[in-house]
Amino acid sequence: MAGKEKNWVIEIEENLKSSCSSKEAELWRKHSIYRVPAFITALNCMAYTPQMVSFGPYHHHKPHLQPMEAHKTRALLAFLKRTNKPLDAYLRALEKVVQRLMDTYKDLDDEWRDKDHFLKLMMRDGCFLHELLHLHANDQGISYHDYPDNDPIFGYHGMLYNLPCIRRDMLMIENQVPLLVLERLLKVSTGGKKNDGFLDQLILRLCNPQPLPLTDQNLGMGLHVLDVFRKSMIQNIQCSSAAAQGSTGGGSGGLVQSAVEMRDAGIRFKTSQTPYINDVRFKSRSGILQLPAITVDDATEFTFLNLLAFERLHKDAGNEVTSYIFLMDQVIDTAKDVQILRSKGIVKNALGSDEAVADLFNKISKDMPLDPYCRLKGLHQDVSNYCNKKTHHWKATLRHYYFINPWVTLSVVAAFILLALDMTQTIHTVLSYYLKD
Repeated sequence: MAGKEKNWVIEIEENLKSSCSSKEAELWRKHSIYRVPAFITALNCMAYTPQMVSFGPYHHHKPHLQPMEAHKTRALLAFLKRTNKPLDAYLRALEKVVQRLMDTYKDLDDEWRDKDHFLKLMMRDGCFLHELLHLHANDQGISYHDYPDNDPIFGYHGMLYNLPCIRRDMLMIENQVPLLVLERLLKVSTGGKKNDGFLDQLILRLCNPQPLPLTDQNLGMGLHVLDVFRKSMIQNIQCSSAAAQGSTGGGSGGLVQSAVEMRDAGIRFKTSQTPYINDVRFKSRSGILQLPAITVDDATEFTFLNLLAFERLHKDAGNEVTSYIFLMDQVIDTAKDVQILRSKGIVKNALGSDEAVADLFNKISKDMPLDPYCRLKGLHQDVSNYCNKKTHHWKATLRHYYFINPWVTLSVVAAFILLALDMTQTIHTVLSYYLKD
């Protein structure tokens, strides 16, 4: 055996002796912030790259993000001044969990293995996030008036024009700070007076202009901003209806037809009673498919791509967003499908054209796997079974073409009455003829 090949064999044997799958599995369980693989970013690399501000280590040194670093320093000083607590108090609180914080990042570069260097990053980014969250919520006496009118970030004008970009960057999977950092800073600054849900409320006020009612949600301690935002989109699984139950029909699962095809098969669309993305219901008796209302705008593609990546990379995230996007991709093929959903209030189009909305859903679902045990599989089968029944197509044809308005309905009814009368007269004439004989 050649020398190089022998060295390779020795290396494998040594690795075999020292390998421990349980240690690797334990480390993987600690990860919650990931670098997105190239085969995913190829769909739209801009969706995963922050454009204005970096959070965490992955994009910290990007040249186009450096201008924001000076504003992070200003935020740190403002945070310390406002809370009136020494910097050491915050650093000691973070030092106690520094290894946990480092372990949340998968594939952390060697530069950030230095704990002091890493803590400096967490402190600066955490204080910047805290300042944004409290400023937007106008909490603890902070207001835009505490900053000069011409402040490019924290002034009213700066927040008005920069906040949408910052909000978009905050919802990128590679651009996250562990929520544990914010929780530790908050605990020191308030003396532990704020409850666990306080940060969730601040995050959702900033990231969602129309947040869902938090009183109905039990988010628990989130992993990071993206995780909190995702949880707020999903209703408690026990509150779901028929979609959570298995298929009522036979077969191994079916693909849902487009909105146009479903309409032609007699299925009617209605908005769900709640806006949660997993509040999807199909009533097979009445043929009503209920879907949550969604506003599609310029940020929708980036947000959903990062949510999909998070569910794909984090084992314990769940698959609710993936299941929803998979369903919507089947329901929406063309602009005509979008028009049907828009007419029912299910899709609120802020992109400008129905074609753009159709392209968006078809694009973000490309090469997307679906868990065969997802909770919408039964719904797929029920809808497919309903559409395959010819009687439903006949009923739909009558409803669409002959009962579209009262006048057409009256004409059809009148025609049937005249036909019945004509048949009655014919039968009466024939019977009279035979009875005479």
